[in-house]
Amino acid sequence: MGWSISLGRIAGTEVRIHLTFFFLVAWFAFAAGSRGGQAAAVEAIVLILAVFGCVLAHEYGHVLTARHFGIATRDITLLPIGGVASIERMPEKPGQELLIALAGPAVNVVIALLLFTVFGARLDPERAVDAVGDLKIDLVTQLAVVNVILVIFNMIPAFPMDGGRVLRALLSYRLDRARATRIAASIGQAAAFGLGFLGLFGNPLLLFIALFVFLAASYEAHAVELREAAKGVATRKATITSFATLDTQATVQQAVDTLLTTTQREFPVTDRSGRLRGVLTRDGMIRALAATWPGTAVLDVMERDVVTVNCHAPLSEAVTALQTSGRPVVGIVDDEARVVGIITLENLAEYMMVDAASRGWRELAPASPMDVSHHK
Repeated sequence: MGWSISLGRIAGTEVRIHLTFFFLVAWFAFAAGSRGGQAAAVEAIVLILAVFGCVLAHEYGHVLTARHFGIATRDITLLPIGGVASIERMPEKPGQELLIALAGPAVNVVIALLLFTVFGARLDPERAVDAVGDLKIDLVTQLAVVNVILVIFNMIPAFPMDGGRVLRALLSYRLDRARATRIAASIGQAAAFGLGFLGLFGNPLLLFIALFVFLAASYEAHAVELREAAKGVATRKATITSFATLDTQATVQQAVDTLLTTTQREFPVTDRSGRLRGVLTRDGMIRALAATWPGTAVLDVMERDVVTVNCHAPLSEAVTALQTSGRPVVGIVDDEARVVGIITLENLAEYMMVDAASRGWRELAPASPMDVSHHK
């Protein structure tokens, strides 16, 4: 994720922190310091760091449970609105998704129980909402209340929050995954509108959370529908086979010339044997042209480690590779590892539109005489 820095790896997963997180810490310190002086500012910083320690533990609940089912996690990013674990994929089995979704809130339940039973957190339930930030309430109690709030908030059945994923898993026991995702995503988007409306009354953080929930729900619904549409389909159905390539000896200026004579946005860089060495995108090309001189070799500015998929593999494999790699393109290769096509998110979207239109046409088309006699 952009604007983030790495804090290192913990239990095999990279932990990153978004730079805007430091603005949040500074804001809490300033707000507390203006009311209670330097000691209050320090206590606020300690509290916010402890809270995000709990958020990190929450995300590791998801990560370690997913790892138990053989699913890796690229990284965890800490944001001002919480944590995001980049789990490579969610399992198809509803029971596994249910356990992964519940694992995060379960960690916060355990932390809250420990703080209340072992570390002496005490609180009047009627004052729970006002406890966080109250200078008269001890740090342990505030942290315990935060963990309770995290559990309640995350279990709201609004996709893609944990409660929404629990809802999708439960729906998937009775419905197909795409329909279950659409229902959970629709509820998530409705919840986002509700949070956004509340945010208009003086809480800008709710506006950011609403925007995140809405966009994430839309993306997840689209990604699942794409994977469902690709099941049982040959890769060639969505492969671009007429495309320009760049030689490993090409320069940025030559790449720009090719860009201006084609409609492509992604250009495979291939060696003399036709094997993929990398990809130079249109945006990468423009950045390179502005930052270096036109004679710079494309090998110095291209994106490396581009995933390739065999041309005989199912389209679902290419879709998964594209969604998990973070790259804009997947190379389609033959049995000799030579590039014979490319698949991008754009042409996958076009495939989905054509597939949806074709399915609609087939559903509306009248039955042939043979079909009628068959059903008699």
